[in-house]
Amino acid sequence: MISIQLPDGSKREFPQAVTVAEVAASIGTGLAKAALAGRVGQGEAAQLVDTSHLIEADTQLAIITDKDADGLEVIRHSTAHLLAYAVKELFPDAQVTIGPVIENGFYYDFSYKRPFTPEDLAAIESKMSELAKRDEKVTRSVLPRDEAVAYFKSIGEAYKAEIIESIPADQAVSLYAEGKFTDLCRGPHVPSTGKLKHFKLMKVAGAYWRGDHRNEQLQRIYGTAWASKDDLQKYLMLLEEAEKRDHRKLGRELDLFHIDEHSPGTVFWHPKGWTVWQEVEQYMRRVYRENGYLEVKGPQILDKGLWEKTGHWDKYRENMFTTESEKRDYALKPMNCPGHILIYKQGIKSYRDLPLRYGEFGQCHRNEPTGGLHGIMRVRGFTQDDGHIFCTEDMIQGEVMAFTTLLQKVYKDFGFSNIIYKLSTRPEQRIGSDESWDKAEAALAEGLRASGCEFEYLPGEGAFYGPKIEYTLKDALGRPWQCGTIQVDPNLPERLDAEFVGEDGSRHRPVMLHRAIVGSLERFIGILIEQHAGALPAWLAPTQVVVANITDAQADYVAEIVKSLQKQGLRVQSDLRNEKITYKIREHSLQKVPYILVVGDKEKANGAVAVRARGNQDLGVMPLNDFIAKVTQDIANKV
Repeated sequence: MISIQLPDGSKREFPQAVTVAEVAASIGTGLAKAALAGRVGQGEAAQLVDTSHLIEADTQLAIITDKDADGLEVIRHSTAHLLAYAVKELFPDAQVTIGPVIENGFYYDFSYKRPFTPEDLAAIESKMSELAKRDEKVTRSVLPRDEAVAYFKSIGEAYKAEIIESIPADQAVSLYAEGKFTDLCRGPHVPSTGKLKHFKLMKVAGAYWRGDHRNEQLQRIYGTAWASKDDLQKYLMLLEEAEKRDHRKLGRELDLFHIDEHSPGTVFWHPKGWTVWQEVEQYMRRVYRENGYLEVKGPQILDKGLWEKTGHWDKYRENMFTTESEKRDYALKPMNCPGHILIYKQGIKSYRDLPLRYGEFGQCHRNEPTGGLHGIMRVRGFTQDDGHIFCTEDMIQGEVMAFTTLLQKVYKDFGFSNIIYKLSTRPEQRIGSDESWDKAEAALAEGLRASGCEFEYLPGEGAFYGPKIEYTLKDALGRPWQCGTIQVDPNLPERLDAEFVGEDGSRHRPVMLHRAIVGSLERFIGILIEQHAGALPAWLAPTQVVVANITDAQADYVAEIVKSLQKQGLRVQSDLRNEKITYKIREHSLQKVPYILVVGDKEKANGAVAVRARGNQDLGVMPLNDFIAKVTQDIANKV
């Protein structure tokens, strides 16, 4: 007898080997119909398998449906294969390459003689729906590697053959067939194409074979797939909202910045955008000052020899911009860390000087590939709110607690309250003793716990020299953005010979904590623009108040108001144009100005203003001093 334990603790026994589908059917017809896959085994050894998988020994089994996260993964993986099937039906000469699951969907790369058009995309999606309705059975088979290579070569799929040839000769490979289409895959897949109902193709983009720009450029078709029609519609609505919030679109409309072909990957900040930048930078500068950081500034260009000592030249050379002068090689700094150690090393440091906290708005350059650039979110030239804390091992926990509390306040002031905390631990390839890793990991974990943070571990995801915490914020659309980090590093102080004199009078190595809150200012401002859909809170808005007259008779009163507001430190603009007031209000509303003050004869006579707040809110007429009190309070409270 074969005994199978289910997730609820109950057991089912069978006289002989049984498939996952048969186990599901023994539980009920509803589950049998809903089953997409199975999870066999327990813990980390559990394996996701097809419903056709044969169970031949006692085990634990969970039936996977579209209600499970694994079920959605299987749906998306299977839909990627359905896409490839449809492409081959419509374009037999196309060659299929790889098609993995990605966040919220999937993609598949194809080699074809001409670019796919929007009309092609619509036809492919229609063909996918047709193939799904046929409800063709999906079957798995296993072939020796060389037989699989021969098979794919025989049907003209050179890319698939190349992939399989990279697998060791003694390994077998699994193939999945649906209708006339067979593909290489480790699975699992849905039992039949009829399980795939709620999908949409999104776009076509270029992608190099195996990610190497020296290889052929393929066509990557992106798609999304969901368990229900409602989930699909919600996701498409989310994308529509994200498009409205796109920082590149809003950057143009609000005249904040532009990216120019004369300097790809760098930002040309316009007056309004630079005002936002300055507000963010000056806010962070106050944060540094009020929390024990000493602001420093390092040079842009550093000698190649320094980068060789730090290890960046060997590991990061392709991403560095270099130059030469008087037969010496230099590189534009891709990060600020080595410069801070050089500053630290000037003069003898004592244990009494620690912790020593340096902060810098350091401009860095990284030679990102053109295809990876994205507005101001991913650029080649950027400025970091970079900081490094030199301390002892015993100080790490306290510094993590202080940093986490500080980061939470900063994010809250910028409008973010949902933060995800992740602790990356030691990788297999690492330096340092297990004892030092134990201590560093425990200090980070205890620092988070003491700050009241729930966190998840990312085993093996730490750097080779130390563990780190990643702070990921979620925006108004629920999208994650990893901005903050604090990372333990005993390596760079060792490489660059940083020391302090201990209480015992001997020399010791400090631990270096790399830390950032907003990370790249360019990227963070892009996130802010999308978080607030361009309607930045009053304290960040480039123009906080516009004062508009109804007729020329109020022009002098407008000037008085502007002067009064400017004395309060407000960013204010007058609008004296010979236009209807409704036109002025609409235009400044589209520019997302927080407050529009309208003045006519009555307001002038009474020393008052008619206040309109963003979002078409009519706050009525009030004395100018009352408005000043309101707006200054809003700014002070970061409303």
